[in-house]
Amino acid sequence: MTEQVQVEATGETVGEAKWNALHELERLHPQLDKESVQYQVVSEGQRGILGVGFQPARVVAAGTALASAPPPLDETDTAGLARAVVERSAKALGVSCRVDVHENDGTLELVCSGGDLGVLIGKHGQTIDSIQYLANAIVHRSLGDEAPSVVIDAAGYRARRAVVLHGIAERAVQQAQATGQPVELEPMTAVERKVVHERLKELGAGSASEGAEPNRFVVVHADPAASGSAQ
Repeated sequence: MTEQVQVEATGETVGEAKWNALHELERLHPQLDKESVQYQVVSEGQRGILGVGFQPARVVAAGTALASAPPPLDETDTAGLARAVVERSAKALGVSCRVDVHENDGTLELVCSGGDLGVLIGKHGQTIDSIQYLANAIVHRSLGDEAPSVVIDAAGYRARRAVVLHGIAERAVQQAQATGQPVELEPMTAVERKVVHERLKELGAGSASEGAEPNRFVVVHADPAASGSAQ
């Protein structure tokens, strides 16, 4: 199913106004068919003299986008609950995205796709981790110990960040082994600390989390016997 969408935008020139309009359409409607977009010039604007009398160019851009798909009919209540948390959080952030839910072996994975996902992810994943924490808290409050683990991803962020975190863990182990001293990593979210702890365990190194949120960090030891709190 498709829907007709349109926005009005301005710019110093007609070309800039068209670009701004297209960008806004893509932000609001990730499933936009770019080839269908047509522009109507409302005003070509006036440059003015020394800034006096300036009027921006104004255009209306209209096109076709895929309508948001309704939740699958066989989606469980738990999946629907987690979906609602993500969709409402994205809406509050001004992000228009599609949420696909996958249920596997006690885990609910919600994958977001669309435009402006950088806003949804946030710096160092802080925003998406906060949404994931909220979704887990709500699902666990509803189902108790039977609740599945909720994982939220966007644009392949989790996989890309895991590669970076694994590299950080591996270099820290090398440093700890070379110096014989523990290595303190930069503060991370609980989600990222868990990834680091798991990689360090695979490498046969000890680790512990220290400090208080939001500045809690991982300490790496060459000796696995030095492991402590891994939260």
